[in-house]
Amino acid sequence: MTVTLFTLLLFGSLVAGALGSALGMAGGIFVVPLLTLAAGVPFSTAVAVSLISVIACSCASAPHFLSAGLTNLRLAVVLEVATTFGVLVGVFMVGAVPDPILYGIFAAVLLVSAVQMILGRSPRESRVTPRSPSYQSLGGTFPERDGTVITYQVTRLPLGAALMFGAGTLSALLGIGSGVLKIPAMDAAMRLPIKVSSGTANLMIGVTACGAAAAYLLSGALDLELSAPVVLGSLAGSILGAKILVRAAGPSLRIVFTIVLLALAVPMTANAFGLNWGF
Repeated sequence: MTVTLFTLLLFGSLVAGALGSALGMAGGIFVVPLLTLAAGVPFSTAVAVSLISVIACSCASAPHFLSAGLTNLRLAVVLEVATTFGVLVGVFMVGAVPDPILYGIFAAVLLVSAVQMILGRSPRESRVTPRSPSYQSLGGTFPERDGTVITYQVTRLPLGAALMFGAGTLSALLGIGSGVLKIPAMDAAMRLPIKVSSGTANLMIGVTACGAAAAYLLSGALDLELSAPVVLGSLAGSILGAKILVRAAGPSLRIVFTIVLLALAVPMTANAFGLNWGF
């Protein structure tokens, strides 16, 4: 590896980690394009390295979200069970799906998630939702920037669990940490506040990525040389991004998240049709 490539991957991963952590989804969704574009590595290798960066991002930023009260631990444990089963399915599918189809799935997921974020929810849906007796223990509170404590409820848990299963499957196939899928699912399907969705997803993606990364390591697809600068940059960036998320306003976070989803969907769609936008 040249010094130029090492520096590029280091700073590129720092930016990816900061932006990903600020949105609660780690930097994996940005690391895959970075590696395929800058280093010219195969998609499967980029996915393996990306999963390692996701673990680093999650571990580095999780303490900030926990101390800020943005992570719902009880809900994370429940949803992670469904996600883990999804990861197992995705691991068995690795290598069986052609790259253009993976790009197409990636683009479709990004576009659907962006639409969900754009539509958002009405104020009534965001603050007053029916509470099912079965899910009372999963609700919680979190502090806003002005010190106001917001109480939220968990609804439609079965739908949320089903979406987490799909997120886990795609995470293993695409190396994206699945935060880009989990956040819209918790926001739109389960009616959680966007900051709680981001904080909880950040914790979950690290656990999800561990299983998938282990499978790639055992198969020999993980490039440890490429992983070094990516992990170092992701660690530094995720700490910075976590501080940004804690201070960010919910509506602003939703807008930035939507822009990122749409921006990433364009090159992924192009590559799905064989236009080869550097990926």
